[in-house]
Amino acid sequence: MPKPSVLVAEELSPAGLALLEGDFEVRHTNGADRSQLLPALADADALIVRSATQVDAEALAAAPKLKVVARAGVGLDNVDVDASTKAGVLVVNAPTSNIISAAEQAINLLLACARNTAPAHNALVNGEWKRSKYTGVELYDKTVGIVGLGRIGALVAQRLSAFGTRIISYDPFVQPARAAQIGVEMVSLDNLLRRSDFITIHLPKNKDTVGLIGDDALAKVKPSVRVINAARGGILDEDALYRALKDGRVAGAGIDVWAKEPCTDSPLFEFENVVVAPHLGASTHEAQEKAGTQVARSVKLALSGEFVPDAVNVQGGAVAEDIKPGLPLTEKLGRIFTALAGGVASRIDVEVRGEIATHDVKVLELAALKGVFGDVVEEAVTFVNAPLLAKERGVEVNLVTSEDSGDWRNLITVRGVLPDGQKVSVSGTLSGPRHAEKLVEINGYSMEIPLSEHMAFFSYEDRPGIVGTVGALLGEARINIAGMQVSRDEEGGKALITLTVDSAIPDTTLGAISTEIRSETTRQVDLD
Repeated sequence: MPKPSVLVAEELSPAGLALLEGDFEVRHTNGADRSQLLPALADADALIVRSATQVDAEALAAAPKLKVVARAGVGLDNVDVDASTKAGVLVVNAPTSNIISAAEQAINLLLACARNTAPAHNALVNGEWKRSKYTGVELYDKTVGIVGLGRIGALVAQRLSAFGTRIISYDPFVQPARAAQIGVEMVSLDNLLRRSDFITIHLPKNKDTVGLIGDDALAKVKPSVRVINAARGGILDEDALYRALKDGRVAGAGIDVWAKEPCTDSPLFEFENVVVAPHLGASTHEAQEKAGTQVARSVKLALSGEFVPDAVNVQGGAVAEDIKPGLPLTEKLGRIFTALAGGVASRIDVEVRGEIATHDVKVLELAALKGVFGDVVEEAVTFVNAPLLAKERGVEVNLVTSEDSGDWRNLITVRGVLPDGQKVSVSGTLSGPRHAEKLVEINGYSMEIPLSEHMAFFSYEDRPGIVGTVGALLGEARINIAGMQVSRDEEGGKALITLTVDSAIPDTTLGAISTEIRSETTRQVDLD
């Protein structure tokens, strides 16, 4: 029997290659060159890439034998996960390979910024001895604000504690009690901006975080603050930072990531008090070694048909055929739950009712957590690390099963309690032979509406004219309504509008609707 073929499309660490070469035929190609990549994929059982190889529908179509795509790193921007899933191809990455290196790079930039290391170096090598000009500041007894307390943010907090700093953090998806265990005080973003002597960013990049630290945020900081971004480009608005530095409203910055990369020319380069780097967060020998060995182990497991811990798109083990259609539905319910909750729950119950409850449905609990955390943490959320993410944030998780499902053949509910006692629930079901995904309950309101890429929810006091107002405002914004349902607890009581629309609703339009109908809750979620 010929050995399975592993195609390595970019540089992989020697240790990673060594793990593969005994059991597989290892071949190499230039993944950035499509004329080389596509023919080489014809008989590949596994593909290993870094960031330069685009794994899209065309590449997948050229690889009829492909079973697994492995990204030797954390990000998956260059891998079409949805297309891979449709093609039955497992996608894995190395989610923890660079977290220490990234945390250390943030500390490195923070220290360099505090002590003016870069301009002092440049002056000295140019023959200038300028001790007084480059006087810096100590970290001791300073307040450091960490924006995002995920894995990397927590590592940064642990390292900063050795400097005798006060550490505060903004992250609506971390429980204060959990943060207190590592000596971190959870605060609002405004509080963090006002109090911090240093601010370091460790958030995922999404529609809610792009530009989060912009003009408004930088208008609230101390003029002595120094801002570090070693997370993702664009979360810190570079133009806003330039204006703040120019006006003397920010004392310095350390930037490793850029809105557009590669970045070789920026207005920020004119400032001596800005330390810059070309996205070196993961550029250590150790991180590269870990990435190579992690994906090599995942490839070996996948080609052996065994459980793959770092699988991103499907569970690494066997799943009953009756359960598989419920995985994407449950993940979407988790995403809607997070959008409705607007923060972390102290407890989440995943309820599975009906015929599917006769199977092992543990994977549905994992799918729900994958959805709950997918849009709010920096790293890729998998079926394996989702429970760890919940534990790290102090979230109690329970799986409830029952063969009794009321009016539905099968019913899946994600139900949770927020730290203030507020309860949130969202339920869905699969309908018909094509397993159409339907939303059937939100916070006790009954409905039956197909899930859509773009959904919005408005709760308000029931009264005439609201539906017309919502429709008119969406019409003015050129947003087409695909479906709408109005649910209410009683005539003249509380009501909920659930909308599916053809495109995302602009924030200004959401705000206008909320104001006009005096909505108690306005939420939008994109499920694409």
